[in-house]
This record gives sequence, C-alpha cells and structure tokens, in this order.
Amino acid sequence: MKKDILQKEVDQLAVVIAPREDHSEKDELWDTFLVNLYDEPISSVLVSSKGYGEIEGEKMSTTTLRHFFEEIAPQQMVPIEPIQPTLFQLTNEFWVSFVHEGYMYDKKYVFAKGSIHESKVTKLPFSDRQGVMLK
Repeated sequence: MKKDILQKEVDQLAVVIAPREDHSEKDELWDTFLVNLYDEPISSVLVSSKGYGEIEGEKMSTTTLRHFFEEIAPQQMVPIEPIQPTLFQLTNEFWVSFVHEGYMYDKKYVFAKGSIHESKVTKLPFSDRQGVMLK
C-alpha cells in the first residue's frame, strides 16, 4: 500500500538560476545550478528540466532536457544548464532524483512564470554569486 512506503522529505538540496558572473546586457544567458547542502555526497543524480506556459497568448513548451551526475560532493554547487531570460516568461520545472544514504529521493522544483528576476536574487551558498534559489 502507498501509505506503507516510507517517504523522506528533501530538505538539503536546492536549484538555483543565476545571472552569469560576467553578465552584460548583450549576454543573454543565465546559469542553472544544483546545490548539495548535505554534509555527505549524493549519488546517481538525475535532473530533468522543461519549460511550459503561454507567451503573448500562444502556448509554448521547451524540449525536456536530462542531466546525470554520478556523484555530487557535500556542500557543492554544480552547473546544470544555461537558460535564456526569454524563458523566464514560462514556468520552468526541474525534477531531481538522487540517492543519499541508501535511500532514493525525488523532488520537483518549479520556478513559476515571472519568479526569476534580478530583483529576486539572493546570495548563494558556497559561492560569491547571487541568484534565485528554490530549496
């Protein structure tokens, strides 16, 4: 039964979308990162990303991208993929699955339309960079 399955909550992982360090007006790309806040490594990390929604009344969706990391060290931030600011008009979803201490976790991180903006950036852990972070 579903009620008999142990479901642990993911509380030490974050997805970040940040402007590039050498950000200029002509540089249109931001970077997406996965942040391991655990004190131990995580392994078999699979990240699936996609964007969807409407822009100017027209339904749009992006290609689903998948990334695999064999292991991410403790308290480390790893790059996932670049993202164009024009996609901030869409809902951007990142589904993350990983193994920690022998248990498989998964969590969906959803950046709602308009939630990625320079006015919403914060200091990122383990870095001098700033970005929009979902934990």
